[in-house]
Amino acid sequence: MSKLSPALKALINASAARPNTVPAPRNIQSVYAKIQQTAQTKNVSLSSWLALSTAATMTMNSPASLSALFEQVTQSQSPPEQVKTAELMREVGLKCISFNGIPRSINCLNAFKASLPDTISSSLSTTPTRTPSPLNISDISARGKSLWDSIYRPFEVKLYEKLADSHPDLPVHILHANYGALLSDPAGRNTGANIGRVGTSIIAIACLRAQTGVGPQVVSHVFGLRKSVEDGTYVQDTEGEQGARWLAGEEGNEWILKSVDAIVQSISEGLGSNFAKL
Repeated sequence: MSKLSPALKALINASAARPNTVPAPRNIQSVYAKIQQTAQTKNVSLSSWLALSTAATMTMNSPASLSALFEQVTQSQSPPEQVKTAELMREVGLKCISFNGIPRSINCLNAFKASLPDTISSSLSTTPTRTPSPLNISDISARGKSLWDSIYRPFEVKLYEKLADSHPDLPVHILHANYGALLSDPAGRNTGANIGRVGTSIIAIACLRAQTGVGPQVVSHVFGLRKSVEDGTYVQDTEGEQGARWLAGEEGNEWILKSVDAIVQSISEGLGSNFAKL
């Protein structure tokens, strides 16, 4: 295989191209701590505020900040609880692929696992739970359709048709590869972590808000979060009723957006999102 010339390597790694991940700012743990404190006063579960914080941090491409978040959450947890936290964070990172694409999730998931103590990383699940087969492909598609309908009703058909008008395979891919195979929690899972309906909407809002340039999609998923309470799909979720209803209300919606903004401002040191500069 031919080698890259020094000049080409320098071009790939030019500072203007921002080729590297973002270091953790000194104040990031205090930002996470403030989010945690508000969540606790509003009876919002660890799962929900951790999903918000992890997704926003993943979008900002800062694996070092993920390590700081893990430390913030687990400082008073037992080893089994720490494993559950790590499983939850990497499940969030996987679902971020639907909104951020694959590269940032690869960066952050690889570095996050490498940063964990051996006792934690060695206890993480190694069993895949999303492998399609002739036996489960219909179930995967049905889960995706159920999640899609819950988020976008009463416009679920109209939106599907609008996307198909752009490209006939666009809604096919989104519905089956994202909403079915990735965003919906695998049925019958007994390993890894489940995010739940509320948490999945929070991940969507956090990623899209941290990206910038996708305001209409942020609006769609804010409504999607509200509908999780309206249609009852939050029931038996990882988030309790009181926390779900607050998150789906005006005050909770505002808190989610402002919390994401605080993470973005901290990691960027006031420069704003590094995902899409308009």
